[in-house]
Amino acid sequence: MKAPKTEQRNPRTRGLDAKSTLEILRILNREDQQVALAVRRELPRIARAVDAIVKALRAGGRLFYVGAGTSGRLAVLDAAECPPTYGISPKLVHALIAGGAKALRGAVEGAEDSSSNGARELAKAGATRGDVVVGIAASGTTPYVLGAIGWANRRGCVTVGVTSNPNSPLARTAKIAIRPETGQEAIYGSTRMKAGTSQKMVLNLLSTTTMVRLGRVYDNWMIYVALTNQKLVRRAERILTEAAGVSASTAAHALRQTGHDLPAALVMLRTGGTADAARKSLAEAGGNVRRALQLHEKTRPFKRGQGK
Repeated sequence: MKAPKTEQRNPRTRGLDAKSTLEILRILNREDQQVALAVRRELPRIARAVDAIVKALRAGGRLFYVGAGTSGRLAVLDAAECPPTYGISPKLVHALIAGGAKALRGAVEGAEDSSSNGARELAKAGATRGDVVVGIAASGTTPYVLGAIGWANRRGCVTVGVTSNPNSPLARTAKIAIRPETGQEAIYGSTRMKAGTSQKMVLNLLSTTTMVRLGRVYDNWMIYVALTNQKLVRRAERILTEAAGVSASTAAHALRQTGHDLPAALVMLRTGGTADAARKSLAEAGGNVRRALQLHEKTRPFKRGQGK
């Protein structure tokens, strides 16, 4: 049986070890340039996955990533960055990696070879019918991932497969298959390279677009960023300065007034109301800043001289 492209030798990188440093870099960079194009071709399928995730999260469901090795580490990274970036509960996005936490720092031999472990660990994490499960595997053949996706399918979850091999078991098993064809790796079989880069890009697109759709971004500002250090507080002040058109001192004062609640501070500055009124507007708008501002525009009383 012919090996998938991710497991084939790359004719464009033969003799790599005989090249100069700059020549090696140019060759690797040339290979990397194919990745963004491969991901772009998958945008319609990525959009389907995002819409499914948004629907699930709005209905109280959760998002699970499942992977092994590099795929699992990228999954853990994306899940870990969602709460501080978008101010969501850590319970909303989960990542399961074959071999557990130990596999984040080093290889856990054989961990990815058990399909039953994938199913068991997803069940233990409490995945239910209303959740979305994203399986990530460059080859699309990783038993741990396939076991989790199979279990999720049987429970009625929406399943998404992210793989660089379009004819793989993962692509056939998942309800939505995202299949950026990154081809042969520069180093034979080293899917931490192009395939891994495509996975990172896809996960960024899935989580970022989902959070935008859920109202965790206003315009292109991280309006719900967790203000956990001075650098982030200064970033919040810059956001308020630009988004509300106020001075730096006014922005800092508004943040203090709202207890460093950035969305409330912005709504308060834009509407001229109190911190409590801003929080009420946000609650009525489901936390969506743009909607809260629109609601204020609709409900504020007409001033003398305004048209009917």
